Amino acid sequence: MLSITLYVIGAALLLGAALAAITGLFVLLLPQLLIGGLLLIVGLAIERWRYKPVGKARPDPRWSDTGERFVDPESGAMVAVYFDAADGSRHYVDAGRT
Repeated sequence: MLSITLYVIGAALLLGAALAAITGLFVLLLPQLLIGGLLLIVGLAIERWRYKPVGKARPDPRWSDTGERFVDPESGAMVAVYFDAADGSRHYVDAGRT
């Protein structure tokens, strides 16, 4: 819910920048509106791409267990880390389901 609210705020900042550019009003705020909106939206997109959710399914046999375990601060669940040698990605799986 928070990310949706932040996306709306970022879109509002970009809309304000577009209106300032078109109408010529508040032109001094144009850089702040544009940069602020872009940083917010791009930052949220990177956060969504970078931080993967914890999976519930059993890992595929081609994934190798790294032995890493940690407690997910959001859910409080123990998480196991698996490595996919085919594409170099890491998968986070609920350790109670492995």
